[in-house]
Amino acid sequence: MPNPDQRAPETVTATGCPFGASAVAPRSQQGEFLTTATGTRLRDSDHSLKAGRRGPTLLQDHHLREKIMHFDHERIPERVVHARGAGAHGVFTSYGTGAKITTARFLAEKIETPVFVRFSTVLGSRGSADTVRDTRGFATKFYTEEGNYDLVGNNIPVFFIQDGIKFPDVVHAAKPHPDREIPQAQSAHDTFWDFVSLHTEAQAHTMWNMSDRGIPASFRTMEGFGVHTFRLTNADGETCLVKFHWKPVAGVHSMTWEEAQLAAGADPDFHRRDLADAIEAGAFPSWELGVQVMPDTQDEMFEGIDLLDPTKLVPEELCPVQLLGKMTLNANPTNYFAETEQVMFNPGHLVPGIDVTNDPLLQARLFSYVDTQLTRLGGPNFAQIPINRAHAPVNDMLRDGFHQHAVHTGQAPYRPNSIDAGNPAETPEAQRPFVEVSTPVSGEKVRAVPATFDDHLSQVRMFYRSLTPVEQDHVAAAYTFELGKCYENPVRERQLAHLAAVDTDLAKTVATGLGLPVPEPSTKVADVEPSPALSQVKAEMNFPVDGRIVGIVADDDADLAQVKKASAAVEKAGMTPFVVAAHGGHLGGKKDVVIDRTLLTTRSIEFDALLAVSAIAPAPDSAAAFDAKAGDPSGVPNSAVDPRLTLLIGEMYRHCKAIAFLPEAEAAMAAAGIEAGTPGIVQEKDADKAVGTLVDLLGAHRAWDRFPRSSADPRAGRDVVTRAGAMSHRPSSCLPGQDCSSSRPSDSRRPERASTSPPDGVSWVASASRLSTY
Repeated sequence: MPNPDQRAPETVTATGCPFGASAVAPRSQQGEFLTTATGTRLRDSDHSLKAGRRGPTLLQDHHLREKIMHFDHERIPERVVHARGAGAHGVFTSYGTGAKITTARFLAEKIETPVFVRFSTVLGSRGSADTVRDTRGFATKFYTEEGNYDLVGNNIPVFFIQDGIKFPDVVHAAKPHPDREIPQAQSAHDTFWDFVSLHTEAQAHTMWNMSDRGIPASFRTMEGFGVHTFRLTNADGETCLVKFHWKPVAGVHSMTWEEAQLAAGADPDFHRRDLADAIEAGAFPSWELGVQVMPDTQDEMFEGIDLLDPTKLVPEELCPVQLLGKMTLNANPTNYFAETEQVMFNPGHLVPGIDVTNDPLLQARLFSYVDTQLTRLGGPNFAQIPINRAHAPVNDMLRDGFHQHAVHTGQAPYRPNSIDAGNPAETPEAQRPFVEVSTPVSGEKVRAVPATFDDHLSQVRMFYRSLTPVEQDHVAAAYTFELGKCYENPVRERQLAHLAAVDTDLAKTVATGLGLPVPEPSTKVADVEPSPALSQVKAEMNFPVDGRIVGIVADDDADLAQVKKASAAVEKAGMTPFVVAAHGGHLGGKKDVVIDRTLLTTRSIEFDALLAVSAIAPAPDSAAAFDAKAGDPSGVPNSAVDPRLTLLIGEMYRHCKAIAFLPEAEAAMAAAGIEAGTPGIVQEKDADKAVGTLVDLLGAHRAWDRFPRSSADPRAGRDVVTRAGAMSHRPSSCLPGQDCSSSRPSDSRRPERASTSPPDGVSWVASASRLSTY
């Protein structure tokens, strides 16, 4: 408490509103009149103060100086990586299943914790496109009652490097070339492939990036991983090692490469817009948080996998993901800069019951994520920025510094002290302080990694051979594209040698595309069991359709009753209908059917599925001179159908999306050369039935059987949705009596999953000695 002769500043917000006032938004602008930063009302903000109407501007003009000064300093340094991001607020609800493995209170039963999540690309600048091929950041801040906990992960479970000392190197290699500052937000260039082909530990992450995982369809359908291994402690003091996973309730889904390129040009903000629009529409995206639980053995190994190696994953068939709770994002930021840009994360923001391990990449991140904020956020008080503030009492003895918002009392910010009555006191054990887990440390001081880090390619082979043939086709095409953008032949040849070690057929396909011979494998790689959980394409998929977007195509002569029925049925299914026509305004001149998109403004990437109620005749603006899309030659020449509609349908077909059409739209389908009966293409007589069919088709994301296969491809002829050889042995961490066959979410529209908790009387994996008998 202040002394009697002391008084703190008034408790008002940055915009002059007293805390506790009835203002709806106390942090936002206050009052109805324009003011200076210090609250002085202004009469004119359009003209500077001059000596006469034609005279020089006066230095006296304090408003001009304040306005220009602030404008000159509006931008702060963008993040070195993860500069391009999108954020959202939400809530995490715990199932209570984690109480047996950790004392973290936010994982106790039925605890609700507010969260803020930031998704991001890694390589690009703030102004780059959303849909580039890149790793995505998936960072979550839990505002727990025990302090902030940050789970700072990616959409890929492995990383490029094993030791954080290489992080500047891999980023320098992946960023634009320093002489021309190109290419932006791309890995398709010489320095990147030079680095990853010389540092073979990067091959696992690179393979994931070349897969469909590198171009997610939406943040809402993106899996998240904590990457590192963490150590949890339960109430009995028992420890276990875990890897964190975020499982999207909507299922894991990606773009095709053509879709990613179209989106980058037509709507560079595609992922940002998709997330914000879904939340605004009430289709709140959600993920289930889970952990793989492994024994905390002295060697920190599991099934031959070094758990401290961040370039390795643990297959879910060996160690199923146990679900701990569900996160739902239900609110968009009020201000992008104040929240999404200024939010900071740190893997060292931990709570009691969760601790780090000696993963050498994680250890470097513990330093880097604090250090980077000093320049970016202008000093050491970044934790006091509203979006970063803890929702728990803070008494930290940290003082002063740039942008200090707290008004500290007392005279003794040190411990122990007798002047301030000993405040702050150290937390006794009964009050649950954070205590690092005591682990033995020994060894010589060396710059080296353990021998168990040396295997760089076996998991690359495992990942590739776990994919379906259509996914493998996409991987081969991605490598061919990326290496085709490189100019240095030694770089391409070296990378081909690594691919030859991983899979001979993959190397042949890529080498053929590059016009190069297939080199000898760079090393010998042990054969491995595939892990079907790594594939995004399952033999049976039936994911929720909430938040999907369905384009409803119609012209002014269409049956408006069918258009209305289609829109109502789409909304009833939890999806969003967009009426597409040749012009804006209202359909057929009627006020009750609003047109959401025109053939000029839309592109196929906007839609998950299409319902054509009628064809659209060529509109006045369908001339190629006005809209170049109308010059697409894929349609029937001189067709009575607007060529942009033909292009739209053709792209939807090529990207294997579901299309339904009514009899009045047959001409449009014929113009595109598409017949009913093709996988994912259906004709119905009624809009209700058509939407019902689309709902069934959208559960699998795409009509996977429609993807073409090349007869020249050595893998051709294999079923596109099957994999050879699933792991058949019982997972080592599967407890007796426990169904570990699946960890997928379960509801009326989703595949079955294992229980989120073990059977009564059976403990979660909590110690090596307890697990050793299983």
